Amino acid sequence: MDRGTDRDAPPGHGAGDGTGIAGAGAGRIPLAVVVVGREGLVSHWSTGARRLFGLARDDAIGRPATDLLPVSGALTDDRETAPYGTYAVGGGPGADPELSLDQGPSCPTAGRARLAGAGPGRLDVLWWAYPLVGPGRERLLVLAADAAAVHTDGPTGSGPTAYGAEDAATGRETGAHAPCGPAPGHRIGPVERIAPGFALHTDFPGAEDLARRLPEILPGMSVDESARIVAQVLELGYPVLEFSRNDRVPVTPDWGVPRRAERRARRERAARAAAAGEPVPEGLPDDGEDLEYAAVRERLEFLNEVSSRIGTSLDLARTVVEVSRAVVPRFTDVAGTYLREQVVAGEGFDEGVPDTTTMWHRVALEHTDEPGRWDDVVPVGEAMPFPAHTPFFQCMTTGEPVLVPRITEEAGHAIASQFDKRDIRPLITGRSMLVVPLKARNAVLGFMILLRHPERPVFNDMDRVTGAELAARAGLVLDNARMYTYQENVAETLQDSMLPHIPPRMAGCDIATRYLPGTLLGRVGGDWFDAVKLPGARTALVVGDVMGHGLNSAAMMGQLRTAVQTMAGLDLPPAQLLRTLDGLARRLGDTYLATCLYAVYDPIASELHLANAGHVPPVLVRAADGRSELLDLPTGAPIGVGGVPFEAVRVRVEPGDRLVMCTDGLVEIRGQDIGVGLATLCASAAHPAASMDDACDTIVRALNTRGGRRDDVALLMARLGGIEPDHVAEWRLAPGPAEVGRARAAVREQLHAWGLDRLADTAGLLVSEVVTNAVRHCHDRPVDLRLVRGDTLLCEVDDADHDLPTLLDARPTDESGRGLRVVSTLAREWGTSRTNTGKTVWFELTLPRR
Repeated sequence: MDRGTDRDAPPGHGAGDGTGIAGAGAGRIPLAVVVVGREGLVSHWSTGARRLFGLARDDAIGRPATDLLPVSGALTDDRETAPYGTYAVGGGPGADPELSLDQGPSCPTAGRARLAGAGPGRLDVLWWAYPLVGPGRERLLVLAADAAAVHTDGPTGSGPTAYGAEDAATGRETGAHAPCGPAPGHRIGPVERIAPGFALHTDFPGAEDLARRLPEILPGMSVDESARIVAQVLELGYPVLEFSRNDRVPVTPDWGVPRRAERRARRERAARAAAAGEPVPEGLPDDGEDLEYAAVRERLEFLNEVSSRIGTSLDLARTVVEVSRAVVPRFTDVAGTYLREQVVAGEGFDEGVPDTTTMWHRVALEHTDEPGRWDDVVPVGEAMPFPAHTPFFQCMTTGEPVLVPRITEEAGHAIASQFDKRDIRPLITGRSMLVVPLKARNAVLGFMILLRHPERPVFNDMDRVTGAELAARAGLVLDNARMYTYQENVAETLQDSMLPHIPPRMAGCDIATRYLPGTLLGRVGGDWFDAVKLPGARTALVVGDVMGHGLNSAAMMGQLRTAVQTMAGLDLPPAQLLRTLDGLARRLGDTYLATCLYAVYDPIASELHLANAGHVPPVLVRAADGRSELLDLPTGAPIGVGGVPFEAVRVRVEPGDRLVMCTDGLVEIRGQDIGVGLATLCASAAHPAASMDDACDTIVRALNTRGGRRDDVALLMARLGGIEPDHVAEWRLAPGPAEVGRARAAVREQLHAWGLDRLADTAGLLVSEVVTNAVRHCHDRPVDLRLVRGDTLLCEVDDADHDLPTLLDARPTDESGRGLRVVSTLAREWGTSRTNTGKTVWFELTLPRR
């Protein structure tokens, strides 16, 4: 419904001559707006009322409404009437329009009348009377419009709409201009349909109370909207010239349909009138059927409208809010939504019947009460079980709606007992309650608690059916969001499990990484990065990308990453590693291709050894001048092509240089050459940063600002710190047992020079064991011993034997086999690897704290 302004215009101008409000926009109909107090006196008389009825505002304020308005069934002698029939919308049998002012109606009424005006023609008026519920003095809101204007552009019988509102029955838009009204003193007769619209003013008594009850007067207005308007009008003093909202005002509020007995009574009255020779009002006998048809039609319209408003997203939290807001205030005044704990967590759950131990999370609460009234008592996010005696437990175990026409004091006390140290009885006692299950695929996901104010009609059987249908549709939408959330969590877990957790510090270098899942084609992809510790204090840096998306690509990525880890541990040279990986990919199948960049950093030699298999080239940022460059590497073919050679190159680096490796998802820009993204990568990588994480974030921000990124992104940055030469000591030992003592003494002396005397005994013992094994199996060739002081103390022993030693369980009588057991027990970490000339056995010791 579109609420229009109440603008000043003299009679006969603007509204009646085709140049006024309707002239400003097609499909708008000026309405007369009148507010009546409890005493039956007019407290507000709009400009539209002055134009329609021809009575000035000052003359109308304070006068009895029955003298001015067409709200009574009795007609006076000075008008010619058209008995279309006055009826109460949503009222029960015996609804008397004569009581609409004096005794206060409990439901909207409407009517239609023709007036003998001051001009040559007759004025056909439609009117609608709405009760105002609350503590204020205003009791009735009356709207009136020129019937001829309503039907000028629309089809006969279509209901009027106000300022572009959709017709509640037909969905069309109608509009015309209201001519000048009749002379003062005329009264006007009965109604048909409603679409109110008026501007909020502050120049009539009771404005503040009326503004505070805007959601009651204008259905569909939320508490937030009402608060905003109240703040503007009452606090800032700015009038609301126009409040636009597209909503239908119910033709049959709460779908209250006259019972069959009432329709029969109407027919009998019509028969008696015909027998007495009195005119039978048109349509009177069929009003019940028409109203019932309108109620069913509007119920379907409401359900269709709700269906269109929910499910706009697969985000579970947003879907829950949409479901709650779709029913407040049109169907209910309070809507609380509860979901299973597993549904909220995005996990699977047993689809059996819930029990008293099942935890239910309150995930949304929408209401029309004053802001904050519910927040402290029933906060969103609270989890609680429900005992068996409650209607909530009955609803979630049976899967059927539970209707409580009125919550009695006893029932309110039973429900309130579930809330520790919080008295919710004032919030629920006297209200009508409907509990509907949210279920899908025979599983109960949660339930909704719907409450109506005591002033509104109670929930009835039709409401129960409507609520069940609403919950069924909402349940399917929530289940889709739940399944999506669950699958997304599974995908993220899978992706996280496949990506390594690289320590930020490795031998001679600092490392930072970033992974960004694809935003359009799923959160699982084939991009990966890795860092592997190698002998000689070296580190292997890897970035790869399996072509494609989804679980299959992720599975292929996991296999290739494991293979790279294994081959790196064997210390294969970069080119040979890529050739072996290519052969493995061919054996796994020819469905997938992958690109890979493999680099080995030697901090002692200050050198990078790199090989590329069709991957994005890395960027090297020089510490000396801050210059960045793309390393010129032989591109190579992607992994999986087969039969293609790979070449490796060596690049000299200096301490402080940074190496940046990424996948193509970071640098590819749709519609642009990849060179643009590479240039941006070089520029952003050279940007100074306080930390490695900040440097990665700078690159991501520079290259991830464009929308529609489809591919996932892997980024690895390494700051190549190197190892100082005086932190490395090397000895070449002759083959022979006598060299074991020399090695032990040399190690002790070097550790003393480094200030690591506390490690001398342990290091000496372990060096004796490893060197003894080396000289025993060196085939009369020299043995190399090296100590490296970095984050740990690393000791390496190289010999010419290709057979790797194994850890044995030595028996008490065995004379050998205990050396590696001693090393395994005392060392922080140890290992073996093959080399081109033999093997390397190494161990690490933790440096003592200073």
